[in-house]
Amino acid sequence: MSVLKMYVVYERPKDYPDRYVLRQWIIDEQPSPTGWFVLADTLEAVRAFVPPYCIRFERNPSDEPQIVESWI
Repeated sequence: MSVLKMYVVYERPKDYPDRYVLRQWIIDEQPSPTGWFVLADTLEAVRAFVPPYCIRFERNPSDEPQIVESWI
């Protein structure tokens, strides 16, 4: 069974208040983060780690304020 992976870009989250973070999530019955993440100083630098086949989604108003965008 294949799973859907999602990548979420955060700007200055609580655990890395001076960085951008790209975190991988697995989407199935209950979305859950994996242990995979990347730290970068700029949005452009962190976006370089998003797989090229992904499609960008704007942040949803109900998302945490640190979320910049998501990629599926």
